[in-house]
Amino acid sequence: MNRMADSWMIDELAYAGPEHLDPEFVAGYDRKQGYPDPDEDLAVFEAHGLDETSTVVDIGAGSGQFALAAARRFGHVVALDVSPAMQAVLRERAAAAGLANLECVQAGFLSYEHTGPPADGVYTRHALHQLPDFWKGSALDRIARLLRPGGVLRLRDLIYDFRPAEAAALFAAWIDGAATDPAAGYTGADYAEHIRTEFSTYRWLLEPMLAQVGFEIESAEYAGRLYGAYTCVKSGG
Repeated sequence: MNRMADSWMIDELAYAGPEHLDPEFVAGYDRKQGYPDPDEDLAVFEAHGLDETSTVVDIGAGSGQFALAAARRFGHVVALDVSPAMQAVLRERAAAAGLANLECVQAGFLSYEHTGPPADGVYTRHALHQLPDFWKGSALDRIARLLRPGGVLRLRDLIYDFRPAEAAALFAAWIDGAATDPAAGYTGADYAEHIRTEFSTYRWLLEPMLAQVGFEIESAEYAGRLYGAYTCVKSGG
């Protein structure tokens, strides 16, 4: 059944942010996001027993910083992104690296249809905030259903670990510490736009969602009370 055909479903592409659909922006994406090192996240999966026989799904894979590295360690990696421009870059990089076990799929949290045995792990970095909270719940439920019991979700995102009354002071400090060169990092204007137009949620709203769909939170680490990194295990393992 194609759920995206239902009249009440949203179009994830419309929520992706126009810059992620722009080939010129995508060409400079790695420099702007700062080349995040995937080793810590790969180690989390390996610590939970994932190996060269495992399947990992990367949702919101972008230009493939994680997916390319994961495909060198795990048996099958499915890299999803709703952006055609991002998918084009990732397909080119996968082909250049000779990674035949890296499958690129233009899809998102709400549109991906997993086939084959349940996945062993799911990774997503700075993508869930593109969905309003109702749809975050749907996305997390779909992730739980594509994982095997005991499967691992590694979730990184901009998540607010503070009370509403603290928002103004924390946002001011965040914006003051932003990059000044838009080509080299996210600027204060970028952060302000994120706050106004994206859907980052509070920690105290996200964590009950994870529990409701069947995840046990194994660890939650925060940087600057804005950036959360979660390791969750699907119940029943």
